[in-house]
Amino acid sequence: MSGGGTQNSLRKALGAIKDTTTVSLAKVNSDYKELDIAIVKATNHYERPAREKNIRAIFAAISATRPRADVAYCIHALARRLSRTHNWAVALKTLIVIHRALREVDPTFHEELINYGRSRNHMLNMSHFKDDSSPNAWDYSAWVRTYALFLEERLECFRVLKYDIEMDRPRTKDLDTAELLEQLPALQQLLFRVLGCLVASESIKIYQAISDGTVNLVDKFFEMQRPDALKALDIYRRSGQQAERLSEFYEPPASFLQAMEEYVREAPRSSAVHKDQADKPKEVLAIEYKKTPEEQEKRSPSPPPEPEKVEKVEDPIVEPPDLLGLNDPVPVASELDEKNALALAIVPVAEQTTAAAAPIPANGTTGWELALVTAPSSNENATAASKLVL
Repeated sequence: MSGGGTQNSLRKALGAIKDTTTVSLAKVNSDYKELDIAIVKATNHYERPAREKNIRAIFAAISATRPRADVAYCIHALARRLSRTHNWAVALKTLIVIHRALREVDPTFHEELINYGRSRNHMLNMSHFKDDSSPNAWDYSAWVRTYALFLEERLECFRVLKYDIEMDRPRTKDLDTAELLEQLPALQQLLFRVLGCLVASESIKIYQAISDGTVNLVDKFFEMQRPDALKALDIYRRSGQQAERLSEFYEPPASFLQAMEEYVREAPRSSAVHKDQADKPKEVLAIEYKKTPEEQEKRSPSPPPEPEKVEKVEDPIVEPPDLLGLNDPVPVASELDEKNALALAIVPVAEQTTAAAAPIPANGTTGWELALVTAPSSNENATAASKLVL
């Protein structure tokens, strides 16, 4: 086990060295050095997803606004990357870049890719690819070959339909008999490849197009000549077989359903939903408490108008003038304490400390009243007080 792990680590290190060397050569010798560097980095030997910025750099090079020579060079660089590698991670990343380009770049890339395949051996022909560096790599190699077949069939379907089934609206509902007999087999073959490599997202629109086309085909079936009727019959049979397989593909496993049923029988009776609902009134009360008065006035319904009350008007009471000042406002107690404290400022400091330290009488006498009670009344103190005032 340790020897196999060491060999695997060594292969990864060699792959990283190859990537670094290729990037260095591209910086010196390539006329498209930025594109070459982006391709190498997006399809490197590391077994993790490529960085999005490198993929976007590739997509910018194959857009419809770029010269066709630049697009052709990018396709050639991707094909060279596929043909020279024996590492499953590099091959898979390159196929993912091509697949995403078919989905995210304009249809001109499809046409350039088809033209490249006509002039040379098809770049997606991966039937002989294998990575025998480990048992896992061997399994990944099989999936890489299946994935490449799916992308190749996707291009073929685009060539027949003249549009991308994943990017555009299916048009099989309105086709005539000749177009149906040509396009439905291409769609069925594409669905066959989809089910082979489990690209679930692609199967939905393909099956929708096949279903629309099959209904259209059945409407025209009894008006067909014998050769066309035989082709239509084969298409209809295959549609039924693929529908059966798709239902198995999306059907939940019976074992998992059985496990869920067993859990339901033994699950706790209390429900977390009820607990959450019980807690909700507390949250509502807290929210209502924090509302501003303006919001409460806006949201609270206006109270019904109260009935008018008839008030009895009485003659005003004429009070006699306050000659003794009995109605003057009562001064605040704190103000009185403050004035009295100023008046008692003549008391010596030592005696003030003694008075402050004295315990509070039980009758609750405090402040200036206590100072008056505890202050000495001898003549010496009066003389000292007069000196302080002077």
